[in-house]
Amino acid sequence: MEIRRLESTETPPYELLLLADPSSVLVDKYLKEGECFLCEMDGEVIGVFVLLMLNPETVEIKNIAVSEVMQGKGIGKQLVREAIRIAEEIGYRKVEIGTGNSSLNQLALYQKCGFRIVDIIHDFFTFHYKEEIVENGMVCRDMIRLRIELAP
Repeated sequence: MEIRRLESTETPPYELLLLADPSSVLVDKYLKEGECFLCEMDGEVIGVFVLLMLNPETVEIKNIAVSEVMQGKGIGKQLVREAIRIAEEIGYRKVEIGTGNSSLNQLALYQKCGFRIVDIIHDFFTFHYKEEIVENGMVCRDMIRLRIELAP
């Protein structure tokens, strides 16, 4: 498995990006502003994440996704850890990530990787997404914001 930056000549893996964020408008926006990283196995893209600078000391993981057939194999955890490593290498002091109130597996994953809940943005998904998002039998309404503080 190899994780690398998306080259400027390559097309982003929208099928994966849209698994984590169903808004192609928002995906396009943060792809322009951030850096996209691919996870490849045997020449096939099986994962992706996007890092976006929020301020000089904080970067956000805007999108992180693993192909459906490869989920449940620890790849998501590897991607989160690699995003943290890259952020630390660049010199960021904090990494943030947001997920839906109904995204139970993602919420558990991020906390297992050391993230702590720092905020809730009420009605974020209701306001920013045209279609209702339902996960785990719940309507996704609120964004749970998490952060990990990196060693100085």
